[in-house]
Amino acid sequence: MKSAFFMSTTLRLILGDQLNSQHPWLENIDPSVTYVMMEMRQETDYVVHHLQKIVGFFLAMRQFAKQLQEQGHQVIYYCLDDPENRQDLSSQIQYLIQKESFSTFEYQYPDEYRLEQQLQSICQELDIPSHAVDSHHFLTSRGFLKDFFKGKKSYLMETFYREMRRKYQVLMVGNEPLGGQWNFDQENRKPLKEKGLLQAPGLHPKSVGNILDQLSRAGVKTLGSLDPEAFAWPSSRKESLDLLHHFCRHLLPNFGTYQDAMTTWDPYLFHSRLSFSLNCKMISPLEVVQAAEKAWSTQQDKISLAQVEGFIRQILGWREYMRGIYWAEMPRFATLNYFGHERNLPSWFWTGKTKMNCLNHSITQSLTHAYAHHIQRLMVTGNFALLAGIHPDEVDAWYLGIYIDAIQWVEITNTRGMSQFADGGIVGTKPYTSSANYIKKQGNYCSTCAYDADKKVGDRACPFNSLYWHFHVRHREKLEKNPRIGMVYRTWDKMTAKQEVLEQAESYLQRLEEL
Repeated sequence: MKSAFFMSTTLRLILGDQLNSQHPWLENIDPSVTYVMMEMRQETDYVVHHLQKIVGFFLAMRQFAKQLQEQGHQVIYYCLDDPENRQDLSSQIQYLIQKESFSTFEYQYPDEYRLEQQLQSICQELDIPSHAVDSHHFLTSRGFLKDFFKGKKSYLMETFYREMRRKYQVLMVGNEPLGGQWNFDQENRKPLKEKGLLQAPGLHPKSVGNILDQLSRAGVKTLGSLDPEAFAWPSSRKESLDLLHHFCRHLLPNFGTYQDAMTTWDPYLFHSRLSFSLNCKMISPLEVVQAAEKAWSTQQDKISLAQVEGFIRQILGWREYMRGIYWAEMPRFATLNYFGHERNLPSWFWTGKTKMNCLNHSITQSLTHAYAHHIQRLMVTGNFALLAGIHPDEVDAWYLGIYIDAIQWVEITNTRGMSQFADGGIVGTKPYTSSANYIKKQGNYCSTCAYDADKKVGDRACPFNSLYWHFHVRHREKLEKNPRIGMVYRTWDKMTAKQEVLEQAESYLQRLEEL
């Protein structure tokens, strides 16, 4: 996909997660500027990605490039099988600059540290001037969070969230929160007990057979599955806005109440499924937040304040907070392993073939849809990996590959930080662990499981129960003084069957592949 050049002197790079049609670069048609986009083996191969993730990126990139061309911008687009595609960002930029004699190279700040380092290295090697600009997507600068908490012992999300609410005047009356409280999290934890509340997903199925053929011919290794006639994730700004409208109209009224619910009935429940659109920058976080706030203000008979606050907290608070931590703590964050965990991820994480129904369902759903909501990720797959002592590198690679919305800046902070506590408390104030009781309370997984959620030891005892106690015992020295965990150890000290529980856990840890 190439357009003719008209005295182009500046080459501008647009990465696959920079599909922001509202970017200042694109406000005017400049014949001296050529935009380049590229599908590269560098990006398909640095981790094993879900098939839907690669297809989603390529389809959205192609539609974005086509849109730019139709608007009159000069565009060079390298498909994966283009004969001139060097499959590497450094080689491709060097090749293109030499071939077309560009006199200036420009790029938007990337969101991943590895690409930041690579682009800085490229620019150092170029014989022409280079320049970087902001991506004009996030609501804070890269360094805002680190500066905001300068001199503090930790980054507290709630403090950051309140600052963002004040700064953007979201759900506020002056400097005070609407409803008199900042956070309705206590109201956002109910299990779903009525199938009839579920709504149609509002997606846009489309054919992607041509991209699948290209990936197959290239031999790109992937995981998961995809119906070539029914790829359903948004691939344009219009489709993303349609999905946002659908969410605000049909799903937001129940989002907050059931955002932590887990069920075999439906993979999406009341979640927006906007994370891929947001992370590719097809839509902006501010317009998503403002759309949700407007929906609440015009439908207060249907949407309670708790519903909209729970959603806005995810975007305005958590998403921006995680990005701030990423840039404050990289690259060392990617090396942290607070508990010294070393076990390998069981092979059934790649197939879903385990007798534990919660894991079977959550993993199979992820392989089928490239999606699981935050509680499935945190309290099922992540919880198990933490209790089982899986090396955080392995956990990171799995999460980064399997989910369509996984880009390192948001994946690694959630996985190595929030989920695995491998950062020792930079992201969260305690490890997020649970026995089977939480999983049973939040959904219907346990009702049809081969294991008994109520048993700690013996035949059919749920692995989560003994592994939960084993984890806390083996890491007591690191965790006992944490004020949010003290009750765990007081309960353990009063238990009478300690040895049986630990032996049960050891048995399971020795045969993780069989669980």
